[in-house]
Amino acid sequence: MTISVPDLYVELDGHPATGDDLRIPAFAGYGHFTAMQVRDRMVRGLALHLDRLDSANQELFGFPLDGERVRELIGHALDGARRHDASVRVHGFMPPGSTAPVPMVTVRGPAPADRTPRSLMSVPFARAVPHIKRPGEFAQTYYGQQARRAGFDDALLTSPGGMVTEGAVTNIGFWDGTAVVWPDAPALEGITMALLDSGLARAGRPSLRRGVTLEDLGAYRSAFVSNSQGVAPVHRIDHTTFAVDEELMGLLTRAYADAPCERV
Repeated sequence: MTISVPDLYVELDGHPATGDDLRIPAFAGYGHFTAMQVRDRMVRGLALHLDRLDSANQELFGFPLDGERVRELIGHALDGARRHDASVRVHGFMPPGSTAPVPMVTVRGPAPADRTPRSLMSVPFARAVPHIKRPGEFAQTYYGQQARRAGFDDALLTSPGGMVTEGAVTNIGFWDGTAVVWPDAPALEGITMALLDSGLARAGRPSLRRGVTLEDLGAYRSAFVSNSQGVAPVHRIDHTTFAVDEELMGLLTRAYADAPCERV
């Protein structure tokens, strides 16, 4: 079957997805995933992606997900899509009636790094079970669209009391002039966030966790967001503006670029 979504190639457990296969994510979407950028068949933080998939698979379904098998499935899907550079997602689903979960790999064109300064609108929403990355998040999509209609680039999720947690599809970090501060709140720890942590530590600039509220924002000199596509500065959250700190962005870019890559 030809998949109608432009530029998208899908394999389920190592074979090209059929129409019946695609009913699984369409109608039985309970599952998890990780997203990565592949360049010349290399992935930054691949071990972290594999650990995330295995941990989520065990928590949701009670089954491990072998990392070497996942690596092979990614490589097989890249071969099928005839790509060395790509945006790749690996999903874990439990098909109805199945006795074991099945991995699905999607491949599409690479997403270029976009370092355009972002504006974020705060919204009163915090994800349940935030440490699991999963598809079909209605509220994040809804609030992201609401933010864009209001003239912002995306949404910033907050818990009761105005505690900052994470972006709709990103982690958010702040710079107080001496250290990178990640909100100390329930959120998904992104792979890029973890790579930045490691890179900053290697550069002698360790990051820290601290509770951040909307009322606190004026105390920070700058802010940024990170996800699988890299790192971008934030120039506004609601009515609070931030300078784009080029020195900080250079430090973060180097910390991310220096992260070890592995072949798939």
